[in-house]
Amino acid sequence: MPTNVSTALKRTSRLCASLATLLVGAPVTAFVAAPLVAQTAQPTSYPSSWNAGLAERADVKSAMAMIEKNFPQQLEEWVKLTEMPAKSGQEQARGTYIKAVFQKEKLRTSVDSIGNVIGVRKGTGGGPTIAIMAHMDVVFANTTPKKVRRSGDTLFAPGVGDNTASVANMLATIRTMNATRFTHKGDIIFIATVQEEVGLKGAAYWLEHNARPDLLIAPDGAYGSVAYGALGIYWTKYVLTSPGGHTLASRGRATPVRALAEAIDRLYQIQFPALPDGAVMNIGQIHGGEIFNAIPQELSFTVDLRSPDPVLLDSLDKLITRTTQEVADKHKIGLRVEVDQKNQAGGTAKQLEPARAHPLVQTAVDINRFLGISAGMPGAQEAVPTGATDANPGVVRKIPSIAIGGSRSSGAHQLTEYALAPTALPSTKLLYLLTATFADGVNVVSGARAVP
Repeated sequence: MPTNVSTALKRTSRLCASLATLLVGAPVTAFVAAPLVAQTAQPTSYPSSWNAGLAERADVKSAMAMIEKNFPQQLEEWVKLTEMPAKSGQEQARGTYIKAVFQKEKLRTSVDSIGNVIGVRKGTGGGPTIAIMAHMDVVFANTTPKKVRRSGDTLFAPGVGDNTASVANMLATIRTMNATRFTHKGDIIFIATVQEEVGLKGAAYWLEHNARPDLLIAPDGAYGSVAYGALGIYWTKYVLTSPGGHTLASRGRATPVRALAEAIDRLYQIQFPALPDGAVMNIGQIHGGEIFNAIPQELSFTVDLRSPDPVLLDSLDKLITRTTQEVADKHKIGLRVEVDQKNQAGGTAKQLEPARAHPLVQTAVDINRFLGISAGMPGAQEAVPTGATDANPGVVRKIPSIAIGGSRSSGAHQLTEYALAPTALPSTKLLYLLTATFADGVNVVSGARAVP
């Protein structure tokens, strides 16, 4: 790689050409993007459908009051759901519970082949179809203790925030709509999805097998922020193989151990632009070997590669595979590549500008402001052009799609996860108001003209 590569890559548009050069056979060392030159951006006015007058409507005021009144019961249901087993692919306990709630609330209820629980609230006709997806699975094994511990307003338990809070919020929204006799033109489809944590599989399955919705809302994301993009996620397992052999006969023989060590070292030397528009790579698992006194016949490592840029994502994926193959060939070791998932990227911030200009995004931002919901971190963005939620499959399919927060929480995917219980109250109001705003149609109330 030429020493002046950083100069050649000062602008992101040149990155793809440099990657292409690497991919046609040049030895792999690194590719570096220099920091982008700071530019003074003028504030952009985005179209919004939010009208604060909606909150003064009698039925909506009644709904807001009911959400507040019933929040203690919602909190207890949140705890109950958290303590149910719901590992990805094993969500049956939660699914059965949610199905019963849907049926009790007179939704047109079904369970599809992958396990998603669907409840349709029919409209009077002539309005948009809104899909609301809250994933019910968690990353933790069903044997992991999930007893919720309470300390003041804080709930501690694995999975309490991601994404059980949002499931409870969705159920509370359904009950409130029914209790206040909320009417709407378009159908509202509530979907408790499965296997979000292992590749957004439930959401993707539903979108592949049902009519395209007009809008998609995924209650699952950072509190106070609206995500309208899709972080591409590639999970790949690289398996290095050899005939093996006893330790006493191992001297000078090929071993996958050295190949694995060199491959991982070389992969971590690859340089590329960082997020938000660049990429991130993590080697999260290493497996192999059966006993002390033998050359392992198989060793493997996994790569979690993510980027919102589809070109960069594919280029890095090919580069990682080629690098690993080069190392395997050098050490006379076999290589087997197993693709776990390839969730496509939605695009960079610039590429997603038409999506940002859809009123769905700014409306959610405006309702967050109306309710006093903020990210709580200095400099945090109200709308972000990325995401790794059930909204992703919608973004990739060019369906106006967003993810919204369910509670302020921390420690997702950790045993120490916790959530601030009171924050689920405004999050539930957000979901209700957002749905009510678009249930009869997409109308621009303020801001610039919407992009078709």
